[in-house]
Amino acid sequence: MTRKLLTEADKKEITDIEFDGIDHTDYPDYCDAYITYATLYDRELTDEEIDELNEDSSFVYECLMEYLH
Repeated sequence: MTRKLLTEADKKEITDIEFDGIDHTDYPDYCDAYITYATLYDRELTDEEIDELNEDSSFVYECLMEYLH
């Protein structure tokens, strides 16, 4: 089992989220969108942390909706 790098509490503190793969013709699913950059407590997330976030499709979608609106 892979150890989680980020807790649910950490996820609530993530800011400055940037996305790629946004295809508006795929509205409302945006299934190809993914996080490319984010910060936590003023530090840039590592590639491994970004990968972990992208595995949580609910988190990605929620953040994407905030980003788009």
